Formats: sequence, C-alpha cells, structure tokens
Amino acid sequence: MTTWTLAPEAFDSSDASALRREYYDEVASRYWKRPATTEEIDEGLAGDGVEQLVPPTGQFVVGRHEGKAAACGGILMLDAERAELTRVYLRPAFRGKGGAGLLMELLETEALTLGAGRMVLNTRLDLIEARTLYVRHGYGEIPAYCAGPYMEIWYGKEL
Repeated sequence: MTTWTLAPEAFDSSDASALRREYYDEVASRYWKRPATTEEIDEGLAGDGVEQLVPPTGQFVVGRHEGKAAACGGILMLDAERAELTRVYLRPAFRGKGGAGLLMELLETEALTLGAGRMVLNTRLDLIEARTLYVRHGYGEIPAYCAGPYMEIWYGKEL
C-alpha cells in the first residue's frame, strides 16, 4: 500500500519551488513544442502572482508520495464566493497512483475553508491530462471569466 500525504505548504519552500519549476517547464515546453530553457522558466515564474496563494487570498499545497514531493496545486480567491484552481501538477513518475484525486479534494476543501462556494479554472486545450482530471472530478465547461494568451477553455464546479 502506497501512502500519500498532502498539506498546505509555503509556495517558496524548497519542495514547492521545485514542483512549481517543473510545472512551468512542462506546460511551457508543451506549448512551445520544445524544451523550455532555464531562463524562460525563471522569466515565467517571475511575477506570476504566487505570493497571493496564502490565506486569506489563497492557498498552496504540496503532496508527497511515500515521503517524496510529488504534487502541488493552488487556489486563488477571485472574490468572496469564487476560488480559482491553479498550478495543479503531478510529477510524471507519480501519475496514476491516486494522488490527483486527493490533491483535488484538498484544494476544494481549502477553497471552502476560505469561503468559496464555487471553483473555476482556465487551461489550454492541449493539456489533455489536466482537462480529463477536471472533468473526472465534476468540473464542467463554463463561459470565459477571464482572458489571456494561454487560456482556451474554462471550467467550473459548485463546491
């Protein structure tokens, strides 16, 4: 039996920082259809607003599989009733081991704790694994609630 532990953690802890870098590397590399450079990753993470992922404006969580940092995700309060799901990532070696569902559950619980009654998110069409995860956990397609260069589809769920 494998063990997952998930808990809120500072976004700038060594494990959280490494997971955030890997998340950005994966999504940027897939978008550009080539490996992202260290400089591009640094630039993408600079000023990305992660400092808002602390109560009362949000939360960041890290998941560990048998003690190894394996997953992360964040929520950002958009207003008094809506939280945005962001930076959901599982290291490839840990996918398919049940952590994604646990991560989603904890992020939704944290959103409820902060007062959200609805979770929303945006993503790209090419991030099939993420989109599959969201739909599997009850998220449905919604109209756009924001705009940006990497936003192609929006999802929402009543908590």
